[in-house]
Amino acid sequence: MGQMVRYEDDFEADMLEDTGAYYSRKASSWIEDDSCPDYMLKSEECLKKERDRVSHYLHSSSETKLLEKVQHELLVMYANRLLEKEHSGCRALLRDDKLEDLSRMYRLYCKIPRGLDPVANIFKQHITAEGTALVEQAEDAASNQASNAPGVQEQDLISKIIKLHNKYIVYVTRCFQNHTLFHKKVPHELLVMYANRLLEKEHSGCRALLRDDKLEDLSSKYWLYCKIPQGLDPVANIFKQHITAEGTALVEQAEDAASNQASNAPGVQEQVLIRKIIELHDKYMEYVTRCFQNHTLFHKALKEAFEVFCNKTVSGSSSAELLATFCDNILKKGGSEKLSDEAIEETLEKVVKLFAYISDKDLFAEFYRKKLARRLLFDRSANDDHERSILTKLKEQCGGQFTSKMEGMVTDLTLARENQASFEDYLRNNPAAHPGIDLTVTVLTTGFWPSYKSFDLNLPAEMVKCVEVFKGFYETETKHRKLTWIYSLGTCHINGKFEEKTIELIVSTYQAAVLLLFNASDRLSYSEIMAQLNLTHDDLVRLLHSLACAKYKILSKEPNTKTISQSDYFEFNSKFTDKLRRIKIPLPPVDERKKVVEDVDKDRRYAIDAAIVRIMKSRKVLGHQQLVSECVEQLSRMFKPDIKAIKKRMEDLITRDYLERDKDNPNLFRYLA
Repeated sequence: MGQMVRYEDDFEADMLEDTGAYYSRKASSWIEDDSCPDYMLKSEECLKKERDRVSHYLHSSSETKLLEKVQHELLVMYANRLLEKEHSGCRALLRDDKLEDLSRMYRLYCKIPRGLDPVANIFKQHITAEGTALVEQAEDAASNQASNAPGVQEQDLISKIIKLHNKYIVYVTRCFQNHTLFHKKVPHELLVMYANRLLEKEHSGCRALLRDDKLEDLSSKYWLYCKIPQGLDPVANIFKQHITAEGTALVEQAEDAASNQASNAPGVQEQVLIRKIIELHDKYMEYVTRCFQNHTLFHKALKEAFEVFCNKTVSGSSSAELLATFCDNILKKGGSEKLSDEAIEETLEKVVKLFAYISDKDLFAEFYRKKLARRLLFDRSANDDHERSILTKLKEQCGGQFTSKMEGMVTDLTLARENQASFEDYLRNNPAAHPGIDLTVTVLTTGFWPSYKSFDLNLPAEMVKCVEVFKGFYETETKHRKLTWIYSLGTCHINGKFEEKTIELIVSTYQAAVLLLFNASDRLSYSEIMAQLNLTHDDLVRLLHSLACAKYKILSKEPNTKTISQSDYFEFNSKFTDKLRRIKIPLPPVDERKKVVEDVDKDRRYAIDAAIVRIMKSRKVLGHQQLVSECVEQLSRMFKPDIKAIKKRMEDLITRDYLERDKDNPNLFRYLA
């Protein structure tokens, strides 16, 4: 150890100082007289000689210090002058494709801390200048080219840009040993920027081609730009922006038309909108497959664009409701869409594709279930096969839980028909039990169907007998089920004996109950009808309005006004007549939207609770932000959860002793088993 101290203090320090001075004199002379390649050759030779000297005469510990001293004097001190030499510096070597000299430059400067930074910067500036010159030449040529040869210069430029890129990638691999610093300096972004300038051209750019449906030109653009690193990114962005703008315009047109349309044609514009969105999706899906070779980037752009305008509202109706209504219009009897079976199947396939873009899938499910119930219960479904087909498609996309209730409803109807056949057999075998009225009862499973209000309606005697007879039959079939009668869903066919002729009236069970009261009384007051039937005020107003103030005035009202009040009196209108022998008397429509939204919000609270408990049960302890993000991730498949709602449910679960806050860190939650 003592000998090494003497070696370093008495010899090495002086030797390094003299070596530095020697090479400083050499460098000052060479930098004036020699070219950059010659200077680098001499520097490389000097470094080699010093390494040999260490191996022959000096201690190995001196090698690093000695080489650093030589590098400092020869390469660091004169780095800028050497690299910037006018006719032989780094720019000249790049210009003249001197790959061997560039390799030597890399070898010399890669061992010096940050020694490659100025080389890499010159490399970037050189490529930028060369690329800019190409673009300027192309723009000059494009302004002078014949108008009947659009795009020729663009294709030529793209080819040159690709060639330029490939050339300098070879430099990076061969001369600069694939160093990341030089990969970064090959200006991918710059090439994309030039591509952007071409894509944004007013009359021949990507937007113009999309606007004018130039599929062949778009396909050519794809094949050109896919060869540029990240070259397809701006094309996909323009594609997304174009679709978003077109779809948003459709929604705005529908909104304007809906606000101006005739009051007797509600919902027409919304239906037209869904049809137009389907056509828009078909159109741009063809672009993705034909022009863009099914590239994932364009599938993603299409998806993101449709998610923007497919989740907008029109006239207060959410996209989920509009899509459910569109399906209802296709699947019900007498819908405005008159399509063949093949066309219906194809349309349903497209609807399910649109459904994938809707964020509130649970809201769609509830609206769809309500409309499906009406189709099934009132025999409005055009085809059971189509009903099952769309449920199968929805099941494939969202899983069995999403469609389980709807599938249960369809199955219920089949079982109900079998049950009705058994009831008819029962009546044939027990003639004494026959109520004297043709009775059809649909028995449903409560869990599958939407919830309906059930009132203790005071039925007329004729109907009471029907109920008792069916109860007697049902008790022979099962002992463990309770029947709850939903009179609001019932339909009655009754004969109205008017002065001119007898007319068959198709009415609801409630309407029939009101009309049958007039078999026993000529004149009844509002309060008498309410007392005899045990109805609420709101329901009775709707019923009496449909029978006394609407199109078919089966009842006469005093005073003869357009509204119902509690002081009114009613009589059977014996003078009523109509050209038809059978008429259906509709009830005023009820806007179910508010109730559906309330039901879905309630279900969402349960879903959020379940998700939080599920996460905490498996994790035991979790931070606030992580719990919220995991909850959003789990629920976003069915709906987009509101962060405030999640926080509210967390507080509720704390009060119910499912969770607790950490005493030391209020942002940390613990699961309570």
